[in-house]
Amino acid sequence: MKISTFLGFQAENKAQQYLIAQGYEILERNFHSRFGEIDIVAKKEGIIHFLEVKYSKKEYPLERITHVKMQKIIKTIEFYSMRKKLDCDYQIDALLVCDEEIELIENISF
Repeated sequence: MKISTFLGFQAENKAQQYLIAQGYEILERNFHSRFGEIDIVAKKEGIIHFLEVKYSKKEYPLERITHVKMQKIIKTIEFYSMRKKLDCDYQIDALLVCDEEIELIENISF
């Protein structure tokens, strides 16, 4: 396993633990489609949260969610919603992991 893959996996584990502690129910991790991937799908208070997890030691990880990445996330959410027959509110969130710090940014958009 590459180091970057291992670090990403560890960051997603930390993110999942953080979300559970905050009262989220984890529905799915690493949902793949031909359009892209959703790192974590969670639910809280009747709202589905599609979470993009970003890890970085050196730079602010939110800057790594580009316009192109957001387009892929949205297409993947549309596919997920169709496949799972979702009919509820949802939002796209970013969960930033910087070593031991975790920051949740809700309702990201471009």
